[in-house]
Amino acid sequence: MQQQIEMIIQQLTDELISVSGEISEQKARVWIELLWSDFESTYAKAGYDYKGIEMTEKIIRQWIQSYGKELHAFVARNPKYADLLNDVK
Repeated sequence: MQQQIEMIIQQLTDELISVSGEISEQKARVWIELLWSDFESTYAKAGYDYKGIEMTEKIIRQWIQSYGKELHAFVARNPKYADLLNDVK
């Protein structure tokens, strides 16, 4: 299962790089890992049943398509992410 998640994260990383155009692979990978973790933890805290990695992949893919070019603006408004991403090149 972990290997499957790694493959999906790499695919999502590549998609983010493609959409963004200006983000490094390392920073894109950090973004995807943060989004993955936040989605799953928020979903669980809200009391929803776990829908599997397919649901997480689907949601993150939608976010990439909708907001991939705007991630820099998101960092500017969210200190939690800024602190985690500012050191990544």
